[in-house]
Order: sequence, then structure tokens, then C-alpha cells
Amino acid sequence: MSSALLHLLGLCLLLPAYSLLAAAQTAPAPQTIRLQSRVVPVEATLRRRALNPVTVPLADFFLGTDLQWFGNLTVGTPPQTVSVVFDTGSSTLEFASTLCGAPCDNQVKFDSSKSSTFVDGGTTSSITFSTGVGVDPVVGANYRLTLRSGRDTVGIGGLSAPATSLFLITNQTAKFGIDPFSGIQGMGARAQGLFASLVSQGLPSLFSLYLTPKAVGNAEMTVGGIDSTKFAGNLTFASVANANSNTWSLTSPQLFVNGKTTTVLKASRNVIFDSGTSNILFPTATANAMYALISADIAPHAAEPGAYGIACDKIGSLPAVIDIGFTSQNGVAFNLTIPSSELNVGPFADNPAICQTLINAFDGLSLVGGSVLKHYYSVWDVGGHRMGFAAI
Repeated sequence: MSSALLHLLGLCLLLPAYSLLAAAQTAPAPQTIRLQSRVVPVEATLRRRALNPVTVPLADFFLGTDLQWFGNLTVGTPPQTVSVVFDTGSSTLEFASTLCGAPCDNQVKFDSSKSSTFVDGGTTSSITFSTGVGVDPVVGANYRLTLRSGRDTVGIGGLSAPATSLFLITNQTAKFGIDPFSGIQGMGARAQGLFASLVSQGLPSLFSLYLTPKAVGNAEMTVGGIDSTKFAGNLTFASVANANSNTWSLTSPQLFVNGKTTTVLKASRNVIFDSGTSNILFPTATANAMYALISADIAPHAAEPGAYGIACDKIGSLPAVIDIGFTSQNGVAFNLTIPSSELNVGPFADNPAICQTLINAFDGLSLVGGSVLKHYYSVWDVGGHRMGFAAI
């Protein structure tokens, strides 16, 4: 299941138009930044210590992409286990319930009638997603959930949040049928729902993600803290682009592909970080400029608007190192790097001889997901309005 962030935009992926490229330039080498600690009032420090951080193991929903991770919550009294994608691109909690019949049979269903603390909210709604499971395309409304509002006690790692707002999935389109997890827990840039309740109880207002490839395993999310055993060196922090937004985004002054940039790629843009999305999305002109520095043989795939591909027997040898430039809170430039191994996201269903490539065209949006995050330990500091990264 992919991020709920994009369904609000109501946008469709567009076919690209070729753009002219300027002279290539060399990318600067990323730098390691040492950070100074901030002075916090004593009373705030004591308040934050009221709850200790907890770590939640995450499983990798592979599908050949290593780009989707999920873990467990508990809901209700007595608690029922519900597995969810922890999605930085959305804010709400929704999961399969016994109100959903056959369409949800592959997921564990929460039974609200067995919870003494469940309160029915009485309203129904639906959401339509703009990114699919793994790298599956969205066509029309083929990724849609029907929901009913409610409240109940939600737990994570032994911590408990009473009367948390949530949504029960009462119906879903067939595309969700392959999901091994039951729903989505939004982890947007402002504390809401479960996370807001825990912060009000004294949990530090940050969380960290260690999203590893399936071959590595032991992925985890630490709520309320940082697991320094999962990375070497120092974290590099950058301020979010808009402290009042619920979106995790950083301002990027330029992009590089294979160490080169162009006029199009040197334009400043806000890049959204979405742990619930697999591919990376850029406007059509940007996607074309990036592919022009990889291979002239990469072309739009007509059956899936916004997607590109190349013959599978050619993709393995292509250099495709993508560096996304940012500026730290100390004013020092650094890059987050996607290696060439991420370029191939698997064969197209309609033509297995053609492999889909990582970058999708999506006008009006710049967004990165699991293909970046699984190469870094990431810290999502809600209270500090910043994000931190360290190579793993």
C-alpha cells in the first residue's frame, strides 16, 4: 500500500515532453557535518522523559523492489494486533475491519464489537490513492478505500494512546488484495492521532526509520528516539521547507545524475519524503532531463502514463547514480544518493521484456521514497521541524 499523501492532490501522471539540456557539471562530494547540541529548558527535558522511546520491528513487503515496510500496532480492549505501513506521506490511521467482507479477506481484520473501548464515529468516507502497491500504476480509481470513522485505544511497543481517532476499512478495491498488512498509520510532519497522544504523555516528538533491503533485514522504527547503533558517524540535519506544513519536505537546490547536472536539474525545488511510496516522482521536464543523462533508450511506457522503461537486457549495465542536493542547518551542502542498483524496478506486466525505471513523471510534484530511505538512517524530528540522515 502506498502513501495517502498523493490521493489528496487528484493528479494524473502525464506523458513527458523532451527538454533541452545545458552543459554538464561535476557534482560536489557529500560532506560529513558535526552537529552541536541544543540547550533545552530543564522542565522540558523532564517532561519529555515521562515516556521512553520504543522500537518496532518492520517487515519488508518485497515484490522485487525492497521498497515497502510495515509493522504492528494494537487496537482496542483487549488489544487486537493490526499491521500497518508507517507512512510519512499521510496523517491518519486506517485498517481493515470485519465490516469489510471478501475484499479484505487477505488482511487481518479488526473486530470493533470485541473492543470495550471502541466508539463509532458514525461518518463514512472514501479515499483514492495516486500511487499503487510497490510500483504498480494507478488507473482511474483502482486504488480506493471506503472508511468509517471511530475512536479506540491504540498501542505501539507497549505504549498506549486512549481514544485515538481512526478509520475502519469497510471496502477496498481489488488492487489491495495482495497486501499482507491491514492498513496505514500516517506519520506526517505534525503530531496527530496516535503520535500526538504519546507526545502529550511525554514522549519526545521524533521518530527514526531504519529501512533496510530484504537481504539485510532487521528493519525497525524507533518512536521517540534514535538508535545510534544502526549507523556510523554523525547525523546531518536539514530544516523542513515549511514548519507549518504536515508534509515532510526539504528544499533541494539541484540534482545530479552520474555526477552531472543541467539547467533544468539546477532549479530549486521542495522534495517530499514519503516512506509509503516506492518510485521517485519529478515533473516531466525534470524526469526527461534525468533520463537523458542515463540512456537515450529509456522511453515513456504508453500503457502506464508517467512510467518509463527500457529493454531488461540493457538496464543492468546502465550507470544511474542520482544525487539529490540539500543544505544542512549549518549551511553546508550535502547529497542524498540513490545508487544505480535502484534503476530497475522490474518488468512491466504487459511486456516482461521491458523493465520499468525508477523515475516517474508527475507534474507539479517532486517526491522520493523507499529507494532513498533504505540507504540512510533517517530521523524525523517533529518538534524540531527538521530531518536527519546518516549513511548505513
